[in-house]
Amino acid sequence: MAEQRSTKDSVADEKGEVAHHEEMHAHIDAEVLKHADFAAQILGDKQVMVTPEDNARILRKTDQIILVILVWVYFLQILDKSVLGYSAVFGLQTDTHLVGSQYSLIGSVGYFGQIGILPFLTYIMVRVRPRVLMPVLVFCWGASLTGMAGAHDYGGLVATRFLLGLFEAGCLPLFQLIIMSWYRRAEQPLRIAAYYGTNGASTIIGSALAFGLGHIQSPVLHSYQIIFLFFGLLTVVSSFPIRWKLDNSIGEARFLSQEDRLKGIERLRANQQGTGTTEFKWRQAVECLLEPKTYLFFAMTFLLNVAAAVTNTFGPLIINGLGYDPYISSLLNMPFGAVQLIVIFSSVWAAYNFKNKGYILMGICLPVIVGTGLLYGLGRTSNLNGALLFSYYLLAFTFGGNPLILAWMAANTAGHTKKSTVMICYQIASSVGNVVGPLMFNSADKPYYKNGLKGTMACFCVLFGVYILQILNMMYLNRRKEAQRVANGKPAKLRDLSMMNHFEQANDETLAGAEASPHAHLGDQAFLDLTDQQNDEFVYVL
Repeated sequence: MAEQRSTKDSVADEKGEVAHHEEMHAHIDAEVLKHADFAAQILGDKQVMVTPEDNARILRKTDQIILVILVWVYFLQILDKSVLGYSAVFGLQTDTHLVGSQYSLIGSVGYFGQIGILPFLTYIMVRVRPRVLMPVLVFCWGASLTGMAGAHDYGGLVATRFLLGLFEAGCLPLFQLIIMSWYRRAEQPLRIAAYYGTNGASTIIGSALAFGLGHIQSPVLHSYQIIFLFFGLLTVVSSFPIRWKLDNSIGEARFLSQEDRLKGIERLRANQQGTGTTEFKWRQAVECLLEPKTYLFFAMTFLLNVAAAVTNTFGPLIINGLGYDPYISSLLNMPFGAVQLIVIFSSVWAAYNFKNKGYILMGICLPVIVGTGLLYGLGRTSNLNGALLFSYYLLAFTFGGNPLILAWMAANTAGHTKKSTVMICYQIASSVGNVVGPLMFNSADKPYYKNGLKGTMACFCVLFGVYILQILNMMYLNRRKEAQRVANGKPAKLRDLSMMNHFEQANDETLAGAEASPHAHLGDQAFLDLTDQQNDEFVYVL
């Protein structure tokens, strides 16, 4: 009897220990859950079965709503940025009495507005939901562009262009947060290319529209004022359907059933990046600002956007300097847009299939170096116009770089506040590059603009080296991450299912294959809003 009592006591003690452990585990889970992202709050610790057919259906529906909105808004943003260049060839500088470097400063001042507001947007983008923030930004920058039609001098143009830049500042970082929250990492580059590719479409359509609008004869308005009004009002009107159709997160998607919302979250587990939260975590922001990879991304973004600013602001003037009238100059800028489209989608296709972005970015540098070198070295006689146009079109390879840099940054960052911070760093670097680019081109240097071309060429030579450094850095981070996993009792190598072209459910067996451990519980940390440094299952991509 004593032995039976002893056995019963032992079992009771074991049950008590288990109950105590479960109680403690539940408390820890509740505490972690409080600081996790929306996905963890919806799923908890459950995993939902997702088939490849489910994945394809949810992806298609997401593209039809979310991606369409992003493409349209970015198209408007690029169109609105380029309006200044189109207006310049229709008498803007003469009618508003611009002298010296004033036109260059007008091209740059919007980016000063961006630089000023961007640090605050790091916080705003986490705290304010996308369905509110995006339409507000679109409406306000559209109103600013419309106001440029009423600017009759340098001061008025500076003020309205400043406001335009201020409200445009948050759109691209916000886009990236949305892309990271709705798509698998393998899907992100193509979606970024889809909206970024409107650089080319806006150049083609904007040039054609400027050509048509420039022919409108009005006794009251100048041609460039009509251009400002048309594009500005189009943007203002677009803010209303954006507010109507955009959803905050995949867990709240009105275009998905309740079951598909859960599956939509589950299919993103392998990203190890979560889906979003409204809690701003200062530790994540500081972590981002202390990482070398952040500053390498900053450097490559700055250098690349120096050249992008040149083509956006001075592209039509470079063509105009070859001796063509304003109407022909607008039309000759259309092939530049076609090259942009081809380069953007070709580079993204290569990144998707070869699972590498760094080496492809290095290859994109070379045509731009050749193009700037030819524009710098060739004369401006009429017999060289064909070669000069070809050289100018080579600068369109610049636009293949930004979507890959964005995708590279997005794929290598986790933690919602950290993602917001790194995207703001990208936009600051882009804005600074867009400030410096036009300033390298002074009207006193036309039609050759040799100083600007020389500076642009130097930027791309340095950029080539920065890409190499970042590739080596990612290799080092992955080796360190493997050591971290081994120390935590997990397999050193994990399969990165988020970068596979086809969908596989993320679990112990699929993530680790033959090395799967029953005690590893791989994938459990995916929605806890951990940073890439904190999460030992995170895999960096080249």
